Amino acid sequence: MTRIDDLPVRDELRGKSPYGAPQLDVPVRLNTNENPYPLPEPLVERIAERVREAARNLNRYPDRDAVELRTELARYLTRTAKYPVAVENVWAANGSNEVIQQLLQTFGGPGRTAIGFEPSYSMHGLIARGTGTGWISGPRSADFTIDTETAAKAIAENQPDVVFITSPNNPTGTAVPTETVIALYDAAQAAKPSMVVLDEAYIEFSHGDSLLSLLEGRPHLVVSRTMSKAFGAAGLRLGYLAADPAVVDAVQLVRLPYHLSAVTQATALAALEHTDTLLGYVAQLKHERDRVVRELWEMGYEVTASDANFVQFGRFEGEGAAHAMWQRILDRGVLVRDNGVPGWLRVTAGTPEENDAFLAAVRELKKEQEQSA
Repeated sequence: MTRIDDLPVRDELRGKSPYGAPQLDVPVRLNTNENPYPLPEPLVERIAERVREAARNLNRYPDRDAVELRTELARYLTRTAKYPVAVENVWAANGSNEVIQQLLQTFGGPGRTAIGFEPSYSMHGLIARGTGTGWISGPRSADFTIDTETAAKAIAENQPDVVFITSPNNPTGTAVPTETVIALYDAAQAAKPSMVVLDEAYIEFSHGDSLLSLLEGRPHLVVSRTMSKAFGAAGLRLGYLAADPAVVDAVQLVRLPYHLSAVTQATALAALEHTDTLLGYVAQLKHERDRVVRELWEMGYEVTASDANFVQFGRFEGEGAAHAMWQRILDRGVLVRDNGVPGWLRVTAGTPEENDAFLAAVRELKKEQEQSA
């Protein structure tokens, strides 16, 4: 049987594994940061109406530039971030991963490098390698925050072409202060003009505000977003960015023709008509997230401060201890994420019932551990 290594794949892809979390059929799945609430029925009906309208013209290519969708995304950003955004500032693609891919195709590539501060969203590095961009793993502090001085020094020494800052950070949930983002942006411009990508995939769940207003006067800053999380539309695959209009023009040099289908655009537009309802679910999830954090602390687990819809908890000492804990929780019908951070696991905030099941499982395991000590 032919293996991947038997094929003439690029050297930087050899020995790598594709991104993905286990997809197991268990009663409670809290491992992929999905919004647990199904779309409300009025929205489902509106999607059906809009898709039906789009279907009448599926013999024609969709709007190549997705102008109506970008206009509505701009209105959403302007309203929720309280910073004026126009259609010229917004670009949309098939998930934030395609947004990141297009940015790296435009500003990265062979002979260029990108830096991210790890542990962070692993797709940044994977997409960098996929686009031939050299990847640099920047440092984080022991508490998973970014030390501004150390990170700025790493940027100065490596002079990357693209800098990734993830806030709230995945998988740790930690937010990045405004002053740190500004300092790293300035450091990225000091030696040569470099693009800085602020990944705000989870910003609607944050205790703080979006840093969208930092776009003012910073033409090399990009803010990326997604409809997968707060909008409860992971199956839609719609991501978008906000930036200087020149950045939007630049990424169109590499986007595939008609990359957003008419059905995708219609579905996203329907969802944007129901933002108030969907953000109501976000408020519920923030409350549940904080409850999970509080109860894990009360049980004696360590918990990383979270501004996302998930919680990183531990600390499980010893080699393989985190994965063993992952398996014990799974044995109780709850799937969480072993995200590769030594000694830690990550759990998505679910419905109250799902969170009750998770908390009951870890409470039982904590009691067993104490009894055997």
